[in-house]
Amino acid sequence: MATLLIVEDDQGCNEAVCEYLQMAGHRLLPAYDGATALQIFAENNVDLVVLDIMLPKLSGLAVLRAIRRQSKTPVLMLTALEDEYTQLQSFDAHPDDYLTKPFSLLLLGRRGTALLRRCGKGRLPEQMHFGEVVVNFPGYTAHDANGQIEVTAKEIALLKLLVEHKGLALTRSQILDAVWGRDCAVFERIVDTYIKNLRRKLRLNCIVTVKGIGYKYEEQL
Repeated sequence: MATLLIVEDDQGCNEAVCEYLQMAGHRLLPAYDGATALQIFAENNVDLVVLDIMLPKLSGLAVLRAIRRQSKTPVLMLTALEDEYTQLQSFDAHPDDYLTKPFSLLLLGRRGTALLRRCGKGRLPEQMHFGEVVVNFPGYTAHDANGQIEVTAKEIALLKLLVEHKGLALTRSQILDAVWGRDCAVFERIVDTYIKNLRRKLRLNCIVTVKGIGYKYEEQL
């Protein structure tokens, strides 16, 4: 679990982002202005900041510069502004990533997960147990008490992607881009076939179908 500071003055947007990222098991700290954001940042061990540029009391750029003077905590910038000058200003202050509004919560989740993984948070162990099945991610193998289980590298890569984004629903299109690559000419429904194979071969009940969206990984108690 990571601690995320969400700095967005629009209450509806802030609540939506917090609710979505909370599904991944993170601790969320909302702030609605720049001054409050810096106070919360100083009082907590924050792993990731999601920061809007346009804020009351203190701008997002001022908040980012203040954070950078004291910390290398990853910062994901949000803005509705598309002018080149504002974007250049924000990049000069060294954000780690950038999203322009309106943005997809799915994309926000993926960008946030990538930043956390880059700084060592949420990094997967080399091996994971799924019931009686042991999956070795670097080796793209799986086995149980009876020996090796026949799985493909793509199946393991797909499982790894879902586990890395625990609690977050990924669309078939996002899964295709991440596992097969953007230039690979395959149909989205191939994802369904691979999910079916994973569930059958590894006896998984932790891959959940999200109706109208795609799939997500949920830890089983």
